[in-house]
Amino acid sequence: MVIKTQSGNTVARTGLAAALHFCVDGLCLCCLYLATAGVSELLRYFVVYNVLAFLTQPLTGMLADRAKRRHWILLASIVMLILAVLETIGVVSCNSEASVFLLVVLSVLLGIGNSLFHVWGGKETAVRTGNDIRALGVFVSTGAFGLAVGSVFLSRALMLCLLIGICILALAYLQIDAAKPIDTTEIDGESKAYPKLLVWAVLILIMLIVAGRSFLGESFTGVIDKTPMVVLLVGALTMMGKMAGGWLVKWMGMVTSVILLVAGVIVCLVARGNHIGIALAGLFMVNCTMPITLYWANVMLKGREGLAFGLLAASLIPGYLIATLLN
Repeated sequence: MVIKTQSGNTVARTGLAAALHFCVDGLCLCCLYLATAGVSELLRYFVVYNVLAFLTQPLTGMLADRAKRRHWILLASIVMLILAVLETIGVVSCNSEASVFLLVVLSVLLGIGNSLFHVWGGKETAVRTGNDIRALGVFVSTGAFGLAVGSVFLSRALMLCLLIGICILALAYLQIDAAKPIDTTEIDGESKAYPKLLVWAVLILIMLIVAGRSFLGESFTGVIDKTPMVVLLVGALTMMGKMAGGWLVKWMGMVTSVILLVAGVIVCLVARGNHIGIALAGLFMVNCTMPITLYWANVMLKGREGLAFGLLAASLIPGYLIATLLN
């Protein structure tokens, strides 16, 4: 596997996309928690949000692949998030419980806005960096810590700060595009001539691995008491694991890294109940595999990186649901 040296321009794009990821995920959870505070049967709204945020990503991913000007996807996402923030402010300002309709609309705005952002970021990062596994890890990593921050420090002030941050970061990203546009025709190119049967067999295997990783992640955190500090620690370790995975592959190679990570995860899984440190170490290592699976999905679907990102995102839900039901 060849890992290209990134230019300063590419590093800036990756950093801005990663910072946007932190803000978007933090904002979505902050809005949802604020709007549903004190609401009975709030689970339904989280279900609507998660279904739209994750399970629609294969569809929005195909949209990102077909879009000639991908910045419109980012802008559409931001418009939906702005509308969601305005609705959240209205809901929170009311003394009485918000109507089911308003909360469903809010969940839809957040879910679709989140879905559009993720496939935009996944596609952009893969294309702009030539599928650099380190950049993939950096982009996907920050959302986990954003979720932790949004759930622990939720407030209207945080919500507004995150929205302002999203607007500033998006403008900075689009300014780089305007100042130094690059021709993506050659980068996107045509898919390698893999047999279709092989492509989908490998993709299904990767999706099963992603679902299994989601299950393992919940299994490791399921033995930990969720105090606010622990939530932040879990979010930080998840972020660092996803970020570290790409660099581990760079330093040690793909095969060696996978063998070490799988062995480490198995050991931690068996002993996770003995000490919180073992569970956290297992959580870190299982998340190190995130950029690896995304890298290979992009390889199999070269030119359709949005779809690749969406399929893997959708694969997280089955593992999460199974682990939640068993815990």
